[in-house]
Amino acid sequence: MQIEILRNIEDDILSILKSKPLAVVKTLFADAEIAALQDYSNIVSVDRLLYNDHGAYHMRRVLKNAIIIANLLHDKGVLLNIEKENAGDFDDGLVALCVAAFIHDIGMCVSRDDHEKHSVTLGAPIIERILSTYYCDDVRKKVAVKSLILEAILGHMRSLKISSVEAGIILVADGCDCEKGRARIPHDRDSVGKNGDIHMYSSEAVESIEISEGKERSIKINVVMSASVGFFQVEEVLLPKINSSTIKDHIELYASQIGKIPKKYL
Repeated sequence: MQIEILRNIEDDILSILKSKPLAVVKTLFADAEIAALQDYSNIVSVDRLLYNDHGAYHMRRVLKNAIIIANLLHDKGVLLNIEKENAGDFDDGLVALCVAAFIHDIGMCVSRDDHEKHSVTLGAPIIERILSTYYCDDVRKKVAVKSLILEAILGHMRSLKISSVEAGIILVADGCDCEKGRARIPHDRDSVGKNGDIHMYSSEAVESIEISEGKERSIKINVVMSASVGFFQVEEVLLPKINSSTIKDHIELYASQIGKIPKKYL
């Protein structure tokens, strides 16, 4: 079941990529070390800490979200920092986003506390290995892409004040993975959440999160929930990440309980 879930989301991701980002993501999917790190991250998060999914499924969800957000911004003429700074093009920015999204939580192997820092430590040789393959003849571009990857990973918990559009995209992409699918893996493992664990119960109430083109701004995020407890995920998980993001001004955020009038946050 888990293999099929991962395969389906991988197919979705590959279908919205092309050129260098597509090649890089295929390399990421095939990397045995990353797979082992993602698997052990989830063992620590779910089995040891009784927390939610921080493994392969989650990191693929964040990867998909990041690509969708980046494409929506690109279609509206919003430049990534790598483009603004003439350090690379949109595809190079996508490479940074894809690598950052795919390894941002591997530090959960070590601990929940400061896991973004542990992700950088564990991910450094992986980043070097990947970028050396695709940027072997362009040191300047390689440095820019690596820097953006590190900022995005370190910034995804809001413990670091980010400054790039790329890091802002990862922050929002991560926050958008708070629907009930994220609780699927703990349930599949027969793991029981802590009594009164609001994260588990509130995420179970979130039926879907849709990222699409906005009417007033570049991006519309629409959260649909089956019960009002789902507003916890919006107000305590997603909204703080959007508020800390460099792309906040490009986002419309709506949330609603099924059958009720949507609430507009942004």
